[in-house]
Amino acid sequence: MKYIVKRLLGTIPIVLGVSLLLYIMLNIVPGDPVALMMGEHVNADTIERVRARMHLDDPLLVRFSKYVLDALKGDLGYSYKLKREVSTLIWQAFPNTAILAVAGAMVSWIIGIPAGVISAVRKNSAVDYGVMTFALIGVSMPVFWSGLLFQYFFGLKLKWLPISGFDGLNIKYIIMPAIVLGWSSAATIARLTRSSLLEVMSADYIRTAREKGLLRYQVVMRHALKNAFLPVLTVMTIQIASLLSGAVITETIFGIPGIGRIAVSAIQTRDMPLLQGSVMFTTILIILGNLVADILYGFLDPRIKYN
Repeated sequence: MKYIVKRLLGTIPIVLGVSLLLYIMLNIVPGDPVALMMGEHVNADTIERVRARMHLDDPLLVRFSKYVLDALKGDLGYSYKLKREVSTLIWQAFPNTAILAVAGAMVSWIIGIPAGVISAVRKNSAVDYGVMTFALIGVSMPVFWSGLLFQYFFGLKLKWLPISGFDGLNIKYIIMPAIVLGWSSAATIARLTRSSLLEVMSADYIRTAREKGLLRYQVVMRHALKNAFLPVLTVMTIQIASLLSGAVITETIFGIPGIGRIAVSAIQTRDMPLLQGSVMFTTILIILGNLVADILYGFLDPRIKYN
């Protein structure tokens, strides 16, 4: 419990540092948010009055302090373009991102872990080379390219699945973006599982288990895989936290109204409060993902002690 509290307290300066850096970067970008919000045909006096009412003429640190205090109350600002509260927009988009992230992570784990185990057990065989080739293709191929290929073959040519759109838990809208999103992650999981399992398989206790007459699959499943799973677990936890923060390219290609897509929209329309809120939400999710991974380490391996 002390470790969890210590880690949570340690995240405070990280979040403040990221938010300050982001706030400075967004405020030095050319452009007037008030002019964007009110349109082109507004006179300069009106723009100045609105700027003063929104405290945009205050010093940067004063505005940042106010932003932090409001954020602690759950107020992330007001979208210039959509004319709505940023926190409302994020929470409306998050369930869609969560559905896509969970589906993509499941695809990644279902493909990656068995592939890595089979590759490690059949080391230097044709199966091993085939799996590693698959992993290399998955890591090397950009998500936007694989997404377009899937849309072309399964959407346009075969007409099995809709090209874009989203309808909650409707599987036909989820399966294609989930496979596209999970494929590259599956390749990473497969490679990491293979290397970690090969390292564990050379340990003394594994040789002892073999000499006791245990079958090969028993040695792997009962003894080796659990200890080899620790680094894989770390990547899996951080992976799902990253996916929850918004799969920007996948959501944009398949027209999914999630966190990533509203961030892209905020960039295109120079909607700074919405962009800052999206990035801060992303940062917090990734930090929490790292914390969860560290806590799970202790449950899987009692030898790990936190002082």
